[in-house]
Amino acid sequence: MIDTKLEDKVVLISGANHGIGAAAAQAFATQGAKVFVTYYRDACQYTKEELQKAEEAGIGGDALYRAMQQKSADHLVQKIVMNGGKAFAYEMDLSDPNNIPKLFDLCEERLGPVDILVNNHTYCVLETFDPALVSDEPGGIQLTSAAGIDNHHAVNTRAYALMMSEYLQRFLKRKAKWGRIINTSTDAAHAHTANISYAASKHAIESYSRSAAAEMGKYGITVNIVSPGPVQTGYLEPRDVKNIARDTPLGRVGEPRDIADVMVFLASEQARWLTGQLIYVGGGWRMHQ
Repeated sequence: MIDTKLEDKVVLISGANHGIGAAAAQAFATQGAKVFVTYYRDACQYTKEELQKAEEAGIGGDALYRAMQQKSADHLVQKIVMNGGKAFAYEMDLSDPNNIPKLFDLCEERLGPVDILVNNHTYCVLETFDPALVSDEPGGIQLTSAAGIDNHHAVNTRAYALMMSEYLQRFLKRKAKWGRIINTSTDAAHAHTANISYAASKHAIESYSRSAAAEMGKYGITVNIVSPGPVQTGYLEPRDVKNIARDTPLGRVGEPRDIADVMVFLASEQARWLTGQLIYVGGGWRMHQ
């Protein structure tokens, strides 16, 4: 049996009240790590009744995805603790730079200094340059705007960079020798019709990550990027699932645990010689060129 050497390590995971982040929290807890999860529930265009109806129906689509986003992480923490693990959750808006040191303070107070940082939070509103693609439907495509661009980069880019910076300053202050940073991008970062600001903000994450890997390696920190393919976190409709499975070499859409297991590997002792790498995790949906 492989020993990941993650027992008692403190993991801070953002965007962890559902989907990939929640799966990562459970996966790290299974390895004996102490898990601090953070998340943020933004204003939602759906009513509580619409969200409840979408969740009860269980059919993929924007409403179900937003319903998952609106959940607290309390159920996740309870599950981890009931299984003998250690976990704590706190809701915080990471688009506010002032909240980032507060988040690290709280994690240190509850569980200890952060050994492993998993940046997984995301903001995604469909945007386009092309007026012909604009839709007025809930969850539809909007024409790009200054506010839309700023919102994507504040959450998906700036917060990732500031989280890494805060992590390093505290790492150096306590004279640590071992650290891991794992950042979540997307295989849509290269170019994505009708999701342009999201794709651009994710591509910027990849650039920051490579720079961090180059600068932090001398301190014993590895920095890697996970780039998921299509993962069913609620947003994929049945026809999407069918089409994606048909076009994916491994024959299905991704599940949150598929990405979580790779994150655990990247934090493990076995990944000690990996840094600055982008790993596509999508069953072959996209392959390295």
